[in-house]
Amino acid sequence: MSGGYGTHPEAIAEVVAAVGDAAVVLSYEEDRAFAAVSLSRFGAVGSTRLDWHGVEVLERSTAFDGAQLRRMVHDHGDGTELAVVFWSNLAVPSVALEAGTVATHAETLLDCSPECWVYLADSRMLIEFQDGEGATVGRVPD
Repeated sequence: MSGGYGTHPEAIAEVVAAVGDAAVVLSYEEDRAFAAVSLSRFGAVGSTRLDWHGVEVLERSTAFDGAQLRRMVHDHGDGTELAVVFWSNLAVPSVALEAGTVATHAETLLDCSPECWVYLADSRMLIEFQDGEGATVGRVPD
């Protein structure tokens, strides 16, 4: 592990217990590889928000709850595609699972952190959830 990545897996214990073998807890190297093709393609605003300026934004919402995340995953992704959930704290390891599983367990995922990002790999979409600000869905820039 590098730089404290993954040192607090207990933060996602509820997710791992709920989805079982459907989730893969990512190593630091796997996390960084997925971040390179998703989160790292965006600029930053502050320490935990993405800069959506100049990016194709497909939807914005002020809602911040499991129902909203579930709808966004269904509307912008395919249930069988790979989804990677990143948290705002690198000490909490990222998880990879099917997008349909993200939708099914949306409330449990959002209980882990008030800030998270869901990368829909095949669709090349990113969903950003920021507590108090809602959600944004957009295409990952090339």
